[in-house]
Amino acid sequence: MAAHQRGADATAIGQLATQIPGFLVSFAVVAAVAVPLFGSVVGWLVVLAWLASGALVFHRPTELLFARRVVKLRAPLAEERARLEPIWREVTARAGIEADTYELMVENSDDLNASAVAGHVVSVTTYSLNRIPSSNLAAVLAHELGHHTGGHAWAGLLGYWYSLPGRIAWALTRGLARIALAVASVFSLAATGILVLFMGMFVVAGFIVAWYITIPLVIAPYLLAYAGRLGELRADQQAAALGFATEMAQVLHHFQAEEDAAKAYAAAQGKKLKEPGGLAKLLTSHPDNYTRLRALEPYLQLPR
Repeated sequence: MAAHQRGADATAIGQLATQIPGFLVSFAVVAAVAVPLFGSVVGWLVVLAWLASGALVFHRPTELLFARRVVKLRAPLAEERARLEPIWREVTARAGIEADTYELMVENSDDLNASAVAGHVVSVTTYSLNRIPSSNLAAVLAHELGHHTGGHAWAGLLGYWYSLPGRIAWALTRGLARIALAVASVFSLAATGILVLFMGMFVVAGFIVAWYITIPLVIAPYLLAYAGRLGELRADQQAAALGFATEMAQVLHHFQAEEDAAKAYAAAQGKKLKEPGGLAKLLTSHPDNYTRLRALEPYLQLPR
């Protein structure tokens, strides 16, 4: 069996590093709320408890609760488990990993998809489970195993968790700003203009004073998306290295066929599907299918 049942490759480390500015903002938010509210001693204990809460990402009961309540996954039915487990054991045996290291779950969905969740959960959709060949299902599972062994799943969730207080604070700030502008607009246009000017000056001043935090925060979504695209390619390569290159390519061709069919249907209706622009493409967490297929080409070449 492999010495490391899971790890952290460059993609996972990059994800964590990109989330550091968000973590610092969240730390400041939690401390700013907890210390005045509960006092110095208890407040800092609350901060320490928040810091320690990241360990729940690796706590299996908490993961399963998260998977059921938030991601809407469920345990496989008896007949689903009877089909899924032999394929999963074949995949993990090829990788030299104990099958029981990860928990198998199912998502009720008509899409061909699967996911790696937190530190121990691998899920497949009911479509994937019931409608595709076992060899293709094995490739999909091998791809998700690649996310786990590379640390992509736990790193992404851990980064999101520690940036959440900052995200909530930013959302509340934006909500209060909208309310303030709505109230000001009731009184006069001049009051609204003055408020907008004040808010703009405040944002610019904060951006300049704390540039070492604000600039990384602005570029973080693009870096995270880039890390996500790298993670997908690495997981594809993991599946290919386990012997599922052809099957992974078949799955990607299926995805592309679905996209082409959607475009053709829209064209027949006199519509055109909106393509993402330049910046929107940079925020995409998955490479396009052609890029993924090109990355698989070295594994698909027959030996001479």
